[in-house]
Amino acid sequence: MGFHRSLNPLANILIFAFSVVCADRFSFAYGNSNGTRTADITPINHDLYHTSGALLEEIESLVHRHPEKLSIEKISCKNKGYEAEMTVVTYNRDVKENDDKAKLRILLTFGQHGRELITTELALRLLSILSEEEFLPNMNRSTLNRTLDRLVIKVVPMENLNGRKLVEDGELCERRNGRGVDLNRNWSVDWGKKEKDYDPYEENPGTAPFSEPESQLMRKLSVSFEPHIWVNVHSGMEALFMPYDHKNTTPDGLPTQIMKSMLEELNHFHLKDNCLIGSGGASVGYLAHGTATDYMYDVARVPMAFTFEIYGDLKASSKDCFKMFNPTDITSFNRVLNDWSAAFFQMFSIGVKQMDGLQSKAITSSFDHWVSIDDYLNGYLMHRKSRYAKKMEVLDLGLQEIRAYFRLFLLSSVLLLFMFCSRISKTTRPLVSAMSL
Repeated sequence: MGFHRSLNPLANILIFAFSVVCADRFSFAYGNSNGTRTADITPINHDLYHTSGALLEEIESLVHRHPEKLSIEKISCKNKGYEAEMTVVTYNRDVKENDDKAKLRILLTFGQHGRELITTELALRLLSILSEEEFLPNMNRSTLNRTLDRLVIKVVPMENLNGRKLVEDGELCERRNGRGVDLNRNWSVDWGKKEKDYDPYEENPGTAPFSEPESQLMRKLSVSFEPHIWVNVHSGMEALFMPYDHKNTTPDGLPTQIMKSMLEELNHFHLKDNCLIGSGGASVGYLAHGTATDYMYDVARVPMAFTFEIYGDLKASSKDCFKMFNPTDITSFNRVLNDWSAAFFQMFSIGVKQMDGLQSKAITSSFDHWVSIDDYLNGYLMHRKSRYAKKMEVLDLGLQEIRAYFRLFLLSSVLLLFMFCSRISKTTRPLVSAMSL
């Protein structure tokens, strides 16, 4: 960075001295200018972890090798010169039939925070198992396939590609997107509220709900796909969270019982009872506002909405972000991927069993007509709005955003008009004075 030309020499000297001190401290904490790092900061282990480009290329190749089960699309969005792109992989064993509405629909997203590399590796592992290029030990494939026949699964393997690239460029503690917004604070439920320990570097919610292209893309995907199960995968600790994040309570009634029973089974049989279970707000030690999971449950009306935290080294220094959020040795790396892959496939099986049970109850309660899984989950079980009402609510939220931007436009226009009038007034004063002489 060059010196500001309008400053005097003394100011430039002070700025130079300050920059040297800051650079020295940065070098001490994170490594020197030639890229080497101190022993306190763990670098990315490239023997274990893919780069973002390599991981997405491998996923694309995997899809192309198995077109009978997997399909892929890339979606993008731009806002004020900032563009985001996402890869979305769909698993459907009956791709030609494409009857999504008759199946349990599951939406999984990984890599919402750039520094959490292990989550994207889990996405790749799950897709490899779904394609039958990798296998889980002690799992009967024919039984698994009968479960998978009942599912449509959409996977977003790397939600925050721009933030991930910043991490790969050396900003190992970066969790935000490419323009400094925390994508898990950019959703509309309780958006913008700041706790006493609010850290703008960690939790910047953006200028408005859904100000970020990444959040807009995920919202559109959830509205069009209408999942029955949503899982947002993170790292930093080991936990299985249900709503809510913005308050220390869980939803009332049967929905909580269903979600909690599923999480307890996953924790006991596949995760050695190591995980915290409950609402994020009550369990993690702080409230989080504007999160994706709270939006999915409260606004998008997803019956089962979860946040999974798959790994955390609580002994690591807060500055040693790669080690804090990602396993650094091959044994831990494989353990995390194997245990959590097994938990996900168990979740798929539990979901199908629950769907069958709920549909049978729906038939019994309706007596003489069939009630779809969608209608039963939204109406009979959840006592919540229909999908039409849900879409209208999402549409209304979009109109709220448009109105907010329109108000900003009007305010800007008034300010510009005021500035223009002030300038005109200043330029006409000498002329009036001259004419009066």
